[in-house]
Amino acid sequence: MEKLNITQWAEEDRPREKMASLGAGALTSAELLAILIGSGSTKESAVDLMKRILGDCNNNLNTLGKLNIHDLCSYNGIGEAKAITILAACELGKRRQMEKPEDRPDLGTATRIYNHMHPRMQDLDVEEFWVLLMNQHHRLIKQVRISHGGITETSVDIRIIMREAILANTTILAACHNHPSGNLHPSKYDEELTRSIKRACELMRIHFMDHVIITDGNYYSFHEQGKC
Repeated sequence: MEKLNITQWAEEDRPREKMASLGAGALTSAELLAILIGSGSTKESAVDLMKRILGDCNNNLNTLGKLNIHDLCSYNGIGEAKAITILAACELGKRRQMEKPEDRPDLGTATRIYNHMHPRMQDLDVEEFWVLLMNQHHRLIKQVRISHGGITETSVDIRIIMREAILANTTILAACHNHPSGNLHPSKYDEELTRSIKRACELMRIHFMDHVIITDGNYYSFHEQGKC
């Protein structure tokens, strides 16, 4: 029976398509390595080739990482470029094990938001609007600048905020912007924008924690003022 190439497999069985739809955790080690090498040989697919190599390593990635370029090139379908790619991936895996997880700041209060964002905003001569995307423990996932420009206000698109929040799997969202004038009082636009963000978050079941206005030395919190 003629062996099928990966491109002839059902789409859900192809490593790249499988990873895109189900995530990397759904793939075997052979499938992940097959993505890296891209192709096998005329006799076997990339997946089958990597299954065979891993089988010779007792299906142990640590053992695979101890091979050298010459060892890997002894397999039909593995040239120097593919061998280097495999060993580079093994080396990255070792380095990841040695590194500590990135520290995510706790932004559970307006004061913490101010202390986190003030160094970035204290010298700006125009307004910038940022969103702080957090997990359920108020740990920062990602901070995103939504808009830049304007002396007294800056335009903000709610759709962009919600897109960023959804893509980051946000549970808690806070917003902040600066007032270069030093005036802490929110404008009518600030009030309307806060209400709009809150409504959008409620629709998406995201907790809208606060909107903080930052000046050089002080802040205004919609939450602390009972407006959020």
